[in-house]
Amino acid sequence: MLQEAYPILAQETPESVGLDLRALVADRGAERYGLHARHLNPQLHRMLHTIGFDKIYTRAEGAYFWDDTGREYLDMLAGFGVFAVGRHHPVIRQALHDVLDFGLADLTQFDAPPLAGVLAERLLAQTHLDRAYFCNSGTEAVEAALKFARRATGRSLIVYCGHAFHGLTVGSLSVNGETEFRTGFDPLLPDTAIALGDLAALRRELERGDVAAFVVEPIQGKGVWSSPPGFLAGAQDLLHRHKALLICDEVQTGLGRTGDFFAYQHEGVQPDIVAVAKALSGGYVPVGAMLSRDWIFAKVYSSIDKVLVHDSTFGSNAQAMAAGLATLHVLEQEDVVARARRTGDLLRSRLTELVDRYEMLAEVRGRGLMVGIQFGKPESLKLKLTWTALQAARVGLFAQMVVAGLFHRHHILTQVSGDHVEVIKLIPPLTITEADVDRFVAAFTDVMDEAHRGSGLMRDFGRTLIKQAARR
Repeated sequence: MLQEAYPILAQETPESVGLDLRALVADRGAERYGLHARHLNPQLHRMLHTIGFDKIYTRAEGAYFWDDTGREYLDMLAGFGVFAVGRHHPVIRQALHDVLDFGLADLTQFDAPPLAGVLAERLLAQTHLDRAYFCNSGTEAVEAALKFARRATGRSLIVYCGHAFHGLTVGSLSVNGETEFRTGFDPLLPDTAIALGDLAALRRELERGDVAAFVVEPIQGKGVWSSPPGFLAGAQDLLHRHKALLICDEVQTGLGRTGDFFAYQHEGVQPDIVAVAKALSGGYVPVGAMLSRDWIFAKVYSSIDKVLVHDSTFGSNAQAMAAGLATLHVLEQEDVVARARRTGDLLRSRLTELVDRYEMLAEVRGRGLMVGIQFGKPESLKLKLTWTALQAARVGLFAQMVVAGLFHRHHILTQVSGDHVEVIKLIPPLTITEADVDRFVAAFTDVMDEAHRGSGLMRDFGRTLIKQAARR
């Protein structure tokens, strides 16, 4: 019975509640994959079944969640970075209960809601910027950044980096450096890509005179590639000399992920626009923000009749603002950013020690608790044959095999860092402990030992694929 797996379902529901959500989950929870197959993304359930990730999760807390058998999992993915302070943090949960109990006159659309003003004040206090625009997601924050940059400069072209990921709506997709996301959705906006770190290429584009801005992730999510030292500073100097803007996409790297509040702060630059989302939600209510200089807002909202020239119906809703305020409170009160720096340094150093031990472990990189584990071709003949066979089947399959080993053998959730790359990305909750680092490193060592002993790990992975194919 699902009631046994979900402790919350055993609680009584007030008779006055018209919709009994506990009963709904209890009655329909086991149908989740069938419901998705019939009514939602038709490929999601197929992918999860194929790799054996088709579990029924029933509860979560902090850096852990549990399935319907009571098995515990360590979360090294954090919902793609959403759960920076862990799942169901009591401070954030209480803030949301409180704001619902207040019965505020929210979203009148002709009001200046106080929570939005306070959140903007506190978020901007972490920057050199002046104004905030609230929306619902990272891609919306990037869309706003692109629009504001074009309006403020009077130019149309946006420069971005190869392999960048900035979102999947049409504007943000136009500055997305991964072809697998772009293919089939042309024509996109007239933007152009350069290689991360290539100042000469950026200079050539700027000399054409039509560049509004350069948008960049200080650390690329796809592959966990950091901008080279001095690149952001050099880019900022070039951009400002050519009267163009620097946009830093901090949707994944912001709010402590890299050991500073924002990743651009490691480089000592002052971007003109910053996009924020994910962690700001506290893991509960979707929220995004675009932070910018005052003069840029003045160009966009240039008169009273332009007051709604860019807006979002749900952008400053009370629940999202409360989640954002509670998240900032937790980050400060629990010293989360400094903890992320210390724990990230420990995790990367422990993993780096393994590079010389394993032929197929090429590099460990990143900053704070954004860590990339790069695999590469081995030297010994036996391992080279295994590697070559996997590469022939699909580039990235070895990394996926390690992900599967961590999940099925050790109940640790990770992800590959993009399609056709041999990189695993670790973006756990910033609240993980040294014991969690020990658990992950021990599990990773076990999986890598098995991978280097021969074909055992590949055999297990193949069996999983065959088993799931037979089930379908």
